[in-house]
Amino acid sequence: MQILQVEGLSKNFGGLAAVSGVDLQVESGEILGLIGPNGAGKTTLFNLISGTIAPNSGKVIFNNEVISGLKPHAICKKGLVRTFQSCKTFPGMSVYQNVLLGALFGSPGKISREQADVETREILEFTELAELSDVPAESLTLEKQKKVEVARALATKPKLLMLDEMMAGLNPTEVAESMELVRKIRDKGITVIMIEHVMKAIMNICERIIVLDHGKKIAEGTPEEISKNKTVIEIYLGE
Repeated sequence: MQILQVEGLSKNFGGLAAVSGVDLQVESGEILGLIGPNGAGKTTLFNLISGTIAPNSGKVIFNNEVISGLKPHAICKKGLVRTFQSCKTFPGMSVYQNVLLGALFGSPGKISREQADVETREILEFTELAELSDVPAESLTLEKQKKVEVARALATKPKLLMLDEMMAGLNPTEVAESMELVRKIRDKGITVIMIEHVMKAIMNICERIIVLDHGKKIAEGTPEEISKNKTVIEIYLGE
């Protein structure tokens, strides 16, 4: 069953076509990788899907409902949520408070403070942040800050989670831990789309990969198919 369809999505900034006629489908329960050179349009595509910016043409269908034109908070409450390339935690607030905000203001229905507290603590355990719950987000390492952002997103009860370079800047051990967390998230029934330059992660945990270049989709397939695609090798992967 498809949870997301993107049809003919385009966005121009002045004379620059940042995203040009992109079509894609995402199956419920899969981990989909989105790769391509810097400037290929990956984050712009995330911005269009999540409602951060409006497309010039095309539409986004989530759970059989057209969501193009909705505000990000409305899209979040429908179950589609994203993280950001640069961490956007609330630095002066504790880990617990950051995640609690997601539960209180991002959940699809009304939630009591008591229930939000319970769900926040469950997510902190799930993401292995419980021991850091009282620590200000600004005091954390980059890896932990990224994990707080993921935890806050999970607190909104997403059906589809979009991760924008979750593993950028992490060491190999942290990358391995992050890969395991993504698998755990999918095993909870949450569909994942991830933009990533860490090829080890993309090739090992994604069932399918889409490649963008200059705003256009140039390839789509399994990790094995993408790793052998001549166009992708020339433009992005290298020999």
